[in-house]
Amino acid sequence: MSKPGQHVLVTLRKMIASGELAAGERLAEIPTAEALGVSRTPVRIAFRTLEQEGLLSRAGARGYLVRGVSPEEIAGAVEVRGVLEGLAARQAAERGLSEECLRGLQQCLEEGDLLFAKGFVTDDDLEAYQDLNMRFHSLIIEASGNPAIEMALLRNNHLPFASVTALAVDRNDMAREYRRFNFAHMQHHAVYDALIHGAGARAEGIMKEHANATLGYAELFATKQSSRPGLRVIQG
Repeated sequence: MSKPGQHVLVTLRKMIASGELAAGERLAEIPTAEALGVSRTPVRIAFRTLEQEGLLSRAGARGYLVRGVSPEEIAGAVEVRGVLEGLAARQAAERGLSEECLRGLQQCLEEGDLLFAKGFVTDDDLEAYQDLNMRFHSLIIEASGNPAIEMALLRNNHLPFASVTALAVDRNDMAREYRRFNFAHMQHHAVYDALIHGAGARAEGIMKEHANATLGYAELFATKQSSRPGLRVIQG
């Protein structure tokens, strides 16, 4: 996707997540393109992508409606992701990790250690965390040797904010965000330890908890009251 297209996509996701674009609101290509200062092409592509993600529904030939997303809907999708990623971790631990996978996981851990070592995080840090988090999870799924897990996750990722690549960030309380994401990184260390010791049940349990830890933040995605200006969604 082009840089303007990515900008439009991320901007619209954030507006939907914060409630700036309310459930039921109608969107059309021309006014959206004018408001964002881009051509119609990246807007058209973004609309289609957001429809696939379950954030928009088609309304007529050219228009879309913002979908209402409940915390329960998000929670269900996140719980399914936890089950699938837990299964992937268990199978990876039981099969054993390749040298390439080990190096990849270790690199993710080292990058995260450097990121959190200074005791606070910035927006740029969280962008970096989003990248290493996605790589870490992808490596475990690949290491499971079970393509059905990846296929099931791809389907689940079409539900609103279910993907591991979607992170909610409250810029009004970055100290709390530091604690939250540092804790998630410590869970990465814990699951890595379980994986290298072949502890399948432990790896599965940690990955389930790793996913479910995000459920307490469901309201950051789904309520209109999150008109809080600090709310931000990072999604690749």
